Amino acid sequence: MPKPTPLDLSQNIDILSDWQIHQRPRNPGAPTRINGMTMGFVTMQQSAPHNGEMHPDGDELLYVISGKISVVCDSAPDEPLVLGPGEGCIVPAGEWHKVDVVEPAQIIHMTPGPGGDHRPLRS
Repeated sequence: MPKPTPLDLSQNIDILSDWQIHQRPRNPGAPTRINGMTMGFVTMQQSAPHNGEMHPDGDELLYVISGKISVVCDSAPDEPLVLGPGEGCIVPAGEWHKVDVVEPAQIIHMTPGPGGDHRPLRS
């Protein structure tokens, strides 16, 4: 029987559609989408490098460990959800949203794939 594998929280954790779990290095830029869920423990010093994203394959979970973020959704752009330590939210599948940093934060995300899209920042 295989031994447990220690987690390296600097890497992405992929939960595949067959429920296998693998770790993979986190690269700069847009994440590589998988058929399953990608879980990450991320330190955010600045807002997301896009003007919104959406995940058509399932809901996304966001949980704040420290700091503070604001989640802005297209369905309620004038009602940002501000989250601090110990708080989180579920972004429904297909909802365009953006995560802005209010104060530097550590968050956990569980992001579905393989589909997804993002809008580039406006110049």
